Parts: sequence; C-alpha cells; structure tokens
Amino acid sequence: MAIEYLKRGKSDAERDDDDAKVRAIVETTLKDIEARGDAAVRELSEKFDNYSPASYRLSQEEIDALIAEVDPRDLADIKFAQEQVRRFAEAQRASMIDIEVETMPGVILGHKNIPVQSVGCYVPGGKFPMVASAHMSVLTAQVAGVPRIIACTPPWQGKPNPAVVAAMHLGGAHEIYVLGGIQAVGAMAIGTETIDPVHLLVGPGNAFVAEAKRQLFGRVGIDLFAGPTETMVIADETVDGELCATDLLGQAEHGYNSPAVLVTNSRKLAEETLNEIDRLLTILPTADTASVSWRDYGEVILCNSYDEMLVVADDIASEHVQVMTDRDDWFLENMTCYGALFLGPRTNVANGDKVIGTNHTLPTKKAGRYTGGLWVGKFLKTHSYQKVTSDAAATEIGEYGSRLCMLEGFVGHAEQCNVRVRRYGGINVPYGEGAPYREAAE
Repeated sequence: MAIEYLKRGKSDAERDDDDAKVRAIVETTLKDIEARGDAAVRELSEKFDNYSPASYRLSQEEIDALIAEVDPRDLADIKFAQEQVRRFAEAQRASMIDIEVETMPGVILGHKNIPVQSVGCYVPGGKFPMVASAHMSVLTAQVAGVPRIIACTPPWQGKPNPAVVAAMHLGGAHEIYVLGGIQAVGAMAIGTETIDPVHLLVGPGNAFVAEAKRQLFGRVGIDLFAGPTETMVIADETVDGELCATDLLGQAEHGYNSPAVLVTNSRKLAEETLNEIDRLLTILPTADTASVSWRDYGEVILCNSYDEMLVVADDIASEHVQVMTDRDDWFLENMTCYGALFLGPRTNVANGDKVIGTNHTLPTKKAGRYTGGLWVGKFLKTHSYQKVTSDAAATEIGEYGSRLCMLEGFVGHAEQCNVRVRRYGGINVPYGEGAPYREAAE
C-alpha cells in the first residue's frame, strides 16, 4: 500500500505562483529604497503601518519610557527566557575554539573565529509582537561579540511595542528602529541617509521579509531563509488526537500560509486528529488565521511503517518537527533534514519558540537539507592563517608548491614558490620552471 494523503494542501504549482508574486513586489520595493533612501522607507511605513514618527530610531529616553510600561511580571519572564537562551548560546560559543597546529616542522596553520562587525536583527511584530525573536537574534549576536547590533520591529497598534523594545534592549541592541517589513530589511542591508548598512541580516519574518533577504543575499550575509512557520508532527498511537491537533494548530496560527503536517502510521490517530482539529477551530481565538493555514497548507500523511515516516519527514524537511512515538531517539539518530526536533509528548514547539533556550529562527522551504538554524556560530566568521617559520620548511613546501603550480600551468604562481626556494634553500630554479625533483619528494 502506498503512502496515503488523507488531506492535502495547496499544490506546488499554486505555491510557486504565490512566490512569484511576492518576488516581483520585493524587487520593485528594494530598488525604490536604494534609489530614494529615507524618503522611500517613510512612504512604505506610512502605507503599510500607518506610522510616521519624527525619527524611526528610538532614543535612550524613549527606550527607558517604554520599558517602564512593561508589567514587572512580564519583564521578569523576559529576563528568565533570555537567561535560558544565553546559557545555551554561551555553551555553543565555548565549543568554537581558535586553533593553531604545526602540521610539519616549521609550518604553522590556524584559524580564528571573528565576530561579524555589524548585524541587523529583524523582529516580527505587526500581527503578533514576537518578543522571543529579540532573544534569538539580538542576544545571540551579543554573546558572539558583535560590536554593532541594530534591531528593527514594526509598530504594534500604532506605536512601539514596549515588551519587544525591552527584549531588544536587554538583549544588547545598540540601535533600535521601529520599522517593519521590506522597508526595515532593505534599510538595514542597503543603508539610507540615517541608517548605516550592516554586514549580516538575521531574523524570521513573513514571505515578503524572507524574499527580501533572499534578494539581498550577496550584498550582505543572511542567517538563512526563515519564512512562514512550518510544523510537522510525527506520531503513532502512543499519543492522541487532541495532543496532535493542538500542536498543529498552535503553529498554524502564525499566519495564513503556515504549513502544518501530520505524519503517522495510524489511521485511527489520523482520523481522530482531523476530527479534533475541526473541534478546536470552533473555539480557538486565532481560528481566523489558523483555519486558513490548515485549509490551504495542512496535510495528513498516512504511512505504513516508521521507516516510511522517516523518508517522508526527511523529504519535507520541515522547520519544526515534533516526534511523539515509541522510538523518539530512533528519529533523533536517523533524521537528517529538519530545522529543529522536539522529542517526546512533554516537549512542544511553543516552549522552543519562547523560552527553553534553543534558537527559534530555523530553516524553512526545505532549507533544512543544507543548513541548520540560527545560532551563535552564524555571527562568527572562521578565518584561517598560515605561517612558515624555518628556511627548511619554506624550501620543502616551495618545491611541492612550484611543481603543483606548473602542473596546472600557473607559471606566476610557481614563481612565488620558486623565489622562496632560491632565497631560503639556495637552490637555483630558472624562472618559468618547476622546482627540481628530489628523491625526498617521492
């Protein structure tokens, strides 16, 4: 029996058509920002957010006033979450060491981990104020040692969101701007009269933000393609439909195009989950959003075996993969393509999104096949260096290098080696020839 889809979402062709429309809008908008700078940014902010302050950058006085508006319990919760994120990020940073080794006498090779010098962090917040995204990008960049961290977030209900601004400030942002969407990402990457461009863009966002980052890649670095939220639940009969349905809809409420997929080997669980989703959508306060995502992007895939479930899951390469089976560690050992794993019924994506300490900026649209999520290492560049400290090493390496350059036809390259062989080894190598063959080279 083949894999059976009890529910399908939009076809690939329909999704590609949606992507093409987004690409065209983003391309035009970025060109406008590049041509007109602050004026274009202001027009876009007025058009999409109905927001046009004297300055989009918050002053320290404005930041302090906004933080004072945050309920003390909420502020304590933000600090607790940031402490969890910091602990894990610091452990990750400690795992990345500079190295220097002597690979042969007189030849020293090494690498250094150097922070990116400026980072732009996008924190979504037009529909839902994504407080946690500030921890994931701003705080992690701070742990990495980035010397200039700027952060952008859209206005919420017509003004800066106090909790998001508090999280940005506590996380270590040096500049905070109340800007959203393409205009925020474009301004940070391209620069305007009032915003100096950055070297790296990070942070999740909607389809327009993700596409803007894709088009800006090359001009600046990006963390990864983090578009609309995706979630997958891999489950068997060790759990029930209520748990699966809750976890699927809990992520579908992110937006109107958030894929939510159940992969199971139990027809009973699949049907129970479908029924439970219908029930929950009658009472979920965010059902207006979640129901559209479930209708257009929800899928239920019935497999015959755990091996088949694994193949399907790796092919989809979902951003969030929640595993609730009798063999969760088997999936941990064997899965290769995903954003992050959430193992066991006690674990859930919401905790990962908000507080547990791992980073919630994760690859979408199958990018988990070639990259993991945002982490402290994304803010570091590993640069190598070489040093030759003896005449004997300069001569030996030079002889090998000269012959290998001549093998490829690079005479000028070979001469870089030859001049060292002549100078430090006292061996005469005519210009345009490889270094002499030696028995020792065999």
